[in-house]
Amino acid sequence: MSTKGTIDYSIIGVDEAGRGPIFGPVVAAAVFFDEGIYIEGITDSKKLSESKREELYEKISFSAKFGIGIATPDEIDVYNILHATELAMNRALEILSYYIKIDEGKNIYVDGKDLRLNFPSKCIVKGDEKVYQISAASILAKVTRDRIMKKFDKEFPEYNLSKHKGYATSEHIELLIKYGPTPYHRLTFDPVFQLVTPSLLDRWLTENMITLERYIILIKSMEVDLFGNRRDVRKKSRKAKYGKY
Repeated sequence: MSTKGTIDYSIIGVDEAGRGPIFGPVVAAAVFFDEGIYIEGITDSKKLSESKREELYEKISFSAKFGIGIATPDEIDVYNILHATELAMNRALEILSYYIKIDEGKNIYVDGKDLRLNFPSKCIVKGDEKVYQISAASILAKVTRDRIMKKFDKEFPEYNLSKHKGYATSEHIELLIKYGPTPYHRLTFDPVFQLVTPSLLDRWLTENMITLERYIILIKSMEVDLFGNRRDVRKKSRKAKYGKY
């Protein structure tokens, strides 16, 4: 956790929430604080209780200049999770650029590694634990995504999304098997992919619930041989890594 005397106020912090789930969007935030603004308690969002994150979210959104970017499940399936994360981060920075001039004496620090953005930036491994502005971004991204999942929970109560936030918990997988996937699941991610059928994709496409580009990617990933066996031809980068929520 940063202390007031150690903060570099030239930094724009960028972080995301939701790379690991099998349902819903990935959300990114970009945060900049004017000189001298300090909020006690800001740290990596994963180390905070939900109530504390909500409290800090209100303080950060009131005191900071920030942007929020989202990449949809459709975009995650089309571009893969790495590039969708970059897309969400770029959108967050573009929104922030309406409030500050990003290219004038600012340093963009991004949590993670191997992320290539449209703005000059530096990746910091575990940056959400080390950099005040990245910690703040992690809180904004996490709370925003959790609120989105609570809204989805009202539309799809059978999946209990407000509890597991779309991560591949044993409960979520059991409910997924019982009720089947939705278009808001990440259809290229395991174990969702195993439950997707061509007929289901045909229906969703007809009802405009998925894009044609997403449909084509999924159909091509479901090669069927002469004996009716389906072969998985997805790229490894699109397979989910289960994570904590």
